[in-house]
Amino acid sequence: MPPKTIAPAFPGFVPDTLKFLKALGFHQTREWFEENRALYVSAVKEPLEAYVAALSVEFGARKLPLKGEPKRAIFRLNRDVRFSKNKQPYKTNAGCVLTRTGTKGSPGLLYTHISPEGCFLAAGFYHPEPPQLLAMRKAIVAKRTAWLGIEGKLQDAGLELSTNEALKRNPQGFQEVDDKLSPALRSRNFIVRMPIADKIILDGPKLVATAADFAKTTLPLLKFGWAAMD
Repeated sequence: MPPKTIAPAFPGFVPDTLKFLKALGFHQTREWFEENRALYVSAVKEPLEAYVAALSVEFGARKLPLKGEPKRAIFRLNRDVRFSKNKQPYKTNAGCVLTRTGTKGSPGLLYTHISPEGCFLAAGFYHPEPPQLLAMRKAIVAKRTAWLGIEGKLQDAGLELSTNEALKRNPQGFQEVDDKLSPALRSRNFIVRMPIADKIILDGPKLVATAADFAKTTLPLLKFGWAAMD
């Protein structure tokens, strides 16, 4: 019998996690960040990496097809300011993503967002490439009953597909469909999200269990998209 997999220690984030991110919003200078780099590592980077490791083990135990490598799954705090009017060098939130392949660019994800302005989990397909978006829309029409069933179960769980960046009318080639499918066909993203209370991120086992339960609930959405896009 193979040895039982033991999840890495993840006691949770710490009170300084949100305090650091909030302070960073007021001190958008490289000098301040370097002076407080040790706090960033201990309060943000290391807990986030431990969370990814623990989550990957938990997902494996539950046979959820999502994973992440701790150092590659987390997002850097540095902002890309080359084409942005906002030249502040740092984000004021921390995040990580788990996917089928463990790489950030793989379609279909579970994302964790840690921020003093509100923490949340999100799952689904964010900004799919045009061929992937078209494939998803075609699958929604071709498998109407299955899609509406997925939407219904998500709604029963208190989850609604995001309408951010939605088109005002049905896209070309999809004008002649019933109204029930129109909201999904107008979407450019297929994402659901769930807020997390600040106290939960301080409790590692509870946060991991919450994320795993959320992943299980949203897995039908992910499987539908993967089948359409593969």
